[in-house]
Amino acid sequence: MSLKRKDLISIAPLSSDEIMFILETADSFKEVTGREIKKVPALRGKTVVNFFFEPSTRTRTSFELAAKRLSADVINFSPSSSSVVKGETLLDTARNIEAMQADIIVLRHQAAGAAETLARGVKSSVINAGDGWHEHPTQALLDLFTIREKGLAFKGLRVAIVGDIAHSRVARSNIYALTKLGAEVLAVGPPTMMPASLEKLGAQVHYNLDKALQGVDVIMMLRLQLERQGRALFPTIREYSNLYGLTAERLRLAAPGALVMHPGPINRGVEIAPDVADSFSSVILDQVSNGVAVRMGILYLLSGANQ
Repeated sequence: MSLKRKDLISIAPLSSDEIMFILETADSFKEVTGREIKKVPALRGKTVVNFFFEPSTRTRTSFELAAKRLSADVINFSPSSSSVVKGETLLDTARNIEAMQADIIVLRHQAAGAAETLARGVKSSVINAGDGWHEHPTQALLDLFTIREKGLAFKGLRVAIVGDIAHSRVARSNIYALTKLGAEVLAVGPPTMMPASLEKLGAQVHYNLDKALQGVDVIMMLRLQLERQGRALFPTIREYSNLYGLTAERLRLAAPGALVMHPGPINRGVEIAPDVADSFSSVILDQVSNGVAVRMGILYLLSGANQ
């Protein structure tokens, strides 16, 4: 099987077989990340451009590591020190980068739809590393990889995604991915942070965290995205934490051995208690580690190296 796509913009159009193929491809690269010499020549001669319009630690760094471990040349593009500040458009900037023989462009942008617009305008492969409130497909894929790595089957899995659902591209991509694979997804948060169309995506909507956590297998906490809200959606952070923060007591409501996940960055003491974030139930650092392997797999497949 091969991934017959030029770009990875969204989880929505991927089939369950394509998702599983990406995860299986990432399996082999996870082995590479554990070697003493963490490098293979799969993308030698290829150029990957990290094109990030928003701050990022985990995503940008893991894409850079992934590309370098595949022996690709990597350019980290900073809009603040480029012609973007002079008024050059996203597409014109990307076409100039493409003219320098860039093979894959990894884009993070504050505008929903930016990655799709770019993909239509360039011949290079485009990977969406997060576009506004829309999607973050590689985060969902590394989350799935982590769940699978821990021995859990997707069919019948009960996953609670908790927090600022409305502003979370991570939540949207995970809902698409998990429901395609047969999981039951419970979206939990205050009414002001719940999109009206959420149930159409296949998720169950819950407003009471204690009730929603009963017997779930995976708890995926989300960061409060205050920078995207524009207005106050709850009275105080303390009240939000009291109602929707994951504590050790609340964790005990979940199924035995339930996994605790978070895409980062963590607001300790707000959406998740420090003792939970650092507990044996937490796989947060596993998510970070697996992000490199999954992104290696995606870069490899989009480059056509497996064909």
